[in-house]
Amino acid sequence: QVQLVESGGGLVQAGGSLRLSCAASGNIFSVNKMGWYRQAPGKQRELVAAIASGGSTNYADSVKDRFTISRDNAKNTVYLQMNSLKPEDTAVYYCKLRNIRVAVNYDYWGQGTQVTVSS
Repeated sequence: QVQLVESGGGLVQAGGSLRLSCAASGNIFSVNKMGWYRQAPGKQRELVAAIASGGSTNYADSVKDRFTISRDNAKNTVYLQMNSLKPEDTAVYYCKLRNIRVAVNYDYWGQGTQVTVSS
């Protein structure tokens, strides 16, 4: 089992910055992928950014050049630095860890942290 604890959400004005953190503990595979998803009211959950244990990253087009995902493998922690925030970034942000094996993957989710960007 894996536990994920998120922190760093809050209220910020448009143009401001926030940094989210997600600390993972438990049975974490050496090959894994951690990522941030978000869900706004009335919308589906969407991928924001993800980073593999080897360091490769991918981002949603809407956040490229504004958000940066990074990770500290020694601490099993992933970060999301969010700059130039816009009101449309308002959502609950969820951390996800995928343990990866050849035949099967195991997904775990955090409880979510609210990010609110005021105009």
